[in-house]
Amino acid sequence: MTLLQIASLLIVLAGVFGAINYLFLKLPSAIGILVVALFASLMVIVTDALFPALTVEESIRAQVLELEFSEALLEGMLGLLLFAGALHVKLSDLRKAWLLILLMATMGIAVSTLIVGVAFSWITGMPIMIALIFGALISPTDPVAVLGVLRDADLPKSLETKIAGESLFNDGVGYVVFLVLVGLAFPSGDAHGAGLSGAATLFVQEALGGAVLGIVLGWLTFRVMRLIDDYALEVLITLGLAFGGYELAVWLHVSAPIMAVCAGLFIGDIGAKHGMSEETRQYVDAFWKLVDEILNAVLFLMIGFEVFAVAFKTDFALAGLMAIVVSLVARLAAVSIPVLMLRPFQSFSTGVIPIMTWGGLKGGISVALALSLPENEWKPLILTATYIVVIFSIIVQGLTITRLADRVGPTPELPHD
Repeated sequence: MTLLQIASLLIVLAGVFGAINYLFLKLPSAIGILVVALFASLMVIVTDALFPALTVEESIRAQVLELEFSEALLEGMLGLLLFAGALHVKLSDLRKAWLLILLMATMGIAVSTLIVGVAFSWITGMPIMIALIFGALISPTDPVAVLGVLRDADLPKSLETKIAGESLFNDGVGYVVFLVLVGLAFPSGDAHGAGLSGAATLFVQEALGGAVLGIVLGWLTFRVMRLIDDYALEVLITLGLAFGGYELAVWLHVSAPIMAVCAGLFIGDIGAKHGMSEETRQYVDAFWKLVDEILNAVLFLMIGFEVFAVAFKTDFALAGLMAIVVSLVARLAAVSIPVLMLRPFQSFSTGVIPIMTWGGLKGGISVALALSLPENEWKPLILTATYIVVIFSIIVQGLTITRLADRVGPTPELPHD
């Protein structure tokens, strides 16, 4: 199939499955599309098992593998999704909890990666370095999944903003940690240096370089938009920033996700206030919300279809179920440690830790990173465990986060000033 045919098929299926969900399941849009796609995929697998002569599963698996989910997300959709997500998160809201977000995006990711890595190595017998890679790819909360679910959840706006903001930043940091560990574990592949010194250099280059590039490109775009009063052209300029900035970051070997987040935050806050007319703000906001909705629908559809790329052996499935528990414990530690460290200096409501633990959803980025791993004997196990954790996170956690918020308090807040 050509790229245009694949894109057309995905859009058609996203629309059909979205309509099925809207008419019958009535789940939040993104989760509903994922559930219908996963159900359809499992039905195909069962049908093929009952009637082997059909070979439908084989044909679909070939198409799914040809789609290259990892490349499509990491090098195509991710820049637009992160930019769109950051565009609607205000800096003024992030400032109120910047220290907690910083600690969770750095210390929290490190603690979670270590806990998951050590536990998964003990459970499976996997070498510790390979297990740490699994820890790095499963630890970050996925901003795409978080924003897609929170959009339909009945959470207080302030809490929703801060959970989303945290997910935007720890995703970028987690991606960099993943790259560093892959470089250490597979030095014959895409290593960016030797040993720990090379890893440290890569981390600084990727994380800091991505942030600086995003701010610089956001500022340059803002200066250009101040000279223009044409909403169509300004929408096009923001699209060029998201596409071009992401590819420039990849070319410069800095973190493209962090670049997209920083550029989106700059344009969504400073650019919207001082560089756009009211008409332009409305059009830019509506355009990126539409892009976000469409790409989210397609992404969750693709996650449902990725079941064809997963090897569901019994021992793999058991390891995946245990990985759910391990990842939740690691997430609890990643949330609790920063909160307890800041508690003597800031006040926290009782609902912060459980809501941010359960609301830290995993998503397509974790699956894409697992698929991007160099071929090795442990990759099928990592992919299966990752997929099981992601499906549980999006469906179970995503559908129950609002209920949890209602139980722990009507309007739980993060730190007060």
